[in-house]
Amino acid sequence: MTHSLALVTSPDPGIRADILDGLRDFNSTVLFPGLQVENVAVVIRDDADGAIIGGLWGRTGLEWLTIELIFVPEHLRGQGIARRIIAMAEEEALRRGCHSAWLDTLNPDALFLYERLGYARFGELADFPTGRSRYFLQKKLKAC
Repeated sequence: MTHSLALVTSPDPGIRADILDGLRDFNSTVLFPGLQVENVAVVIRDDADGAIIGGLWGRTGLEWLTIELIFVPEHLRGQGIARRIIAMAEEEALRRGCHSAWLDTLNPDALFLYERLGYARFGELADFPTGRSRYFLQKKLKAC
């Protein structure tokens, strides 16, 4: 098999999907045979038209909940919605056999929320971007 390399400065999402599919295939056949990874989402819907206006996206696998995205619209913040959607995802993760959860954030306000919810910092990437930090947090959902 021959191959070539190409830098793609404006890649479309299909390229990411192709790379991710290859990585997932490798992980599930070589590193972790039988690996089960399942997506999980908790959505916030507009009652008027049912449109999704925010929520949480994550996945479960290797007995961990990975929270990838959380977004609560500005007009709904301060009402405990983030706390509730995280709790819903954690409950589902427990049903799926997860013992822990992790997430990361660039938002200092969100950092304090996650810490109040029992998440502990395990890493910080300083100057991401310059003068700011990206924080990595984890939480035990049950003893393993």
